[in-house]
Amino acid sequence: MEPAGREITLLLAKWRDGEKSAFDELMPLVYPHLREVAAAYVRRERNPDTLQATALVHEFYLRLLHQKKAVGEDRRHFFTFSAKVMRMILIDHARENLAQKRGGGSQQVPLNDDLPWINIGGPELLDLNRALDELNTLDAGKAQMVELRYFLGCTAEETASVMGVSKATVDRELKFIKSWLYSRIHPGVAKNILIS
Repeated sequence: MEPAGREITLLLAKWRDGEKSAFDELMPLVYPHLREVAAAYVRRERNPDTLQATALVHEFYLRLLHQKKAVGEDRRHFFTFSAKVMRMILIDHARENLAQKRGGGSQQVPLNDDLPWINIGGPELLDLNRALDELNTLDAGKAQMVELRYFLGCTAEETASVMGVSKATVDRELKFIKSWLYSRIHPGVAKNILIS
């Protein structure tokens, strides 16, 4: 485990043991990565109603601040939790936008270049959320992989490190998962379409 990973794990243990200052020490360690992920989402979005990167990270911070105790035992658990929270923030924001606009005139901007058929602020994101919930009941590890890779913005190498598997496993699993998700979100599309 790299030094930052050990320090995150140590601070989570202190936070879990009730040391409130540990939370204050933890945030500067994780903030740069979370800000980078949020900025990537905002760069893809051309819709002025989208959360700004800082607002997205601050929303995450506020949700984390309301936790009564540490949200994981180690770096892996923390980043898994972070990915879930970032996903929920984006889903909540998409729901708010759809409730206000009902999709009229919104521009299509992909969540990730690997998932060009998922619009950040559109109904596809809500469909993805439902499909991920279904995937989570079938295989929680596969759902976690999607959250880490596409919602938290981890590279394939980082995802492999967090999950304790090889990069080849991540690449292989994600290829299958993307096809599975596409079939769930677009059930009427011909089955011979290859999702690369």
